[in-house]
Amino acid sequence: MSARYRTAGFKGYAVKFSPFTDRLLAAATSANFGLVGNGRLCILNTPVSGTQGLQPRQQYDTQDGLFDLSWSEVHENQLVTASGDGSIKLWDITLGHHPVASWKEHSRETMSVEWNYIAKTSFLSSSWDGSIKLWAPNEPRSLRTFNDHVGCVYTGAWAPRQTDQFASCGEDKTVKLWSVNEPNARPIASFSGHVDQVVSLDWNKYSPNMFVTSSTDRTIKVWDIRNPRSNVSMFGPFEFPVRRVKFSPFSPNFVATAGYDMSASIWDIRNGSVVFVHDAHSEFVFGVDWSFFHPGMLASCSWDEQIHVFNAPIPK
Repeated sequence: MSARYRTAGFKGYAVKFSPFTDRLLAAATSANFGLVGNGRLCILNTPVSGTQGLQPRQQYDTQDGLFDLSWSEVHENQLVTASGDGSIKLWDITLGHHPVASWKEHSRETMSVEWNYIAKTSFLSSSWDGSIKLWAPNEPRSLRTFNDHVGCVYTGAWAPRQTDQFASCGEDKTVKLWSVNEPNARPIASFSGHVDQVVSLDWNKYSPNMFVTSSTDRTIKVWDIRNPRSNVSMFGPFEFPVRRVKFSPFSPNFVATAGYDMSASIWDIRNGSVVFVHDAHSEFVFGVDWSFFHPGMLASCSWDEQIHVFNAPIPK
């Protein structure tokens, strides 16, 4: 199965399947490559068979570009978005064209948002202003702010088993491990090994001490939090950097990537082999995600103004 939807005039930055239903997909997009102009949150119905395309359900226009989104873990119709003006907005897809809540504490672009899928009552944001913030959807201000990175923090990602721990990566070439309960809001570990900006990070859902990173040094690295001094394995350097990495929700062995080579690929981290390549995009691919309901179903979004949903045959 392969289905497509054109986000006309808007470049894709992030795409996420709903954790509640196999019929919903959301994408964060930006006009003019996110440099200036509006953003658009696209809500799509995913196909139930290979003969149907992606069907638009709802869209929300914003005054600035959108760079990331995260579905709520407590409300099936809500999600948060990260905006180029530093704001974070909470949307309800059953309501009209305005967010149900909005926060603006970051002084520069908000680059990532992620709901805590274990505790479920809070979410993270990370920003070009060098900070990570902890939020609760019913609170008017952030709960805590974490500052230790120098420069942009591209990703903040919750640990899969520890409700209080998360990792972040950034322009300063490092990955940092944090606890929201640490009294001084300082990192509890720091990981160095990339020689350029670390732009994406994701945790292994089956091996909770393991996470994967990608960098503009054109490598992917796999890490174990018990050994901050050295990565477990490295793939690359490639011809082009990988912009996003995402571990499979069904297996500890496979990582999906989206990259500047205009493809979305699946890697077997046991041996560093590429087991599948989706090369139907014609521009940089910024977003990739796995379906929580159908093993081997993925979505991708690109600067070619296309969202794709496709199936990949995954070996054992």
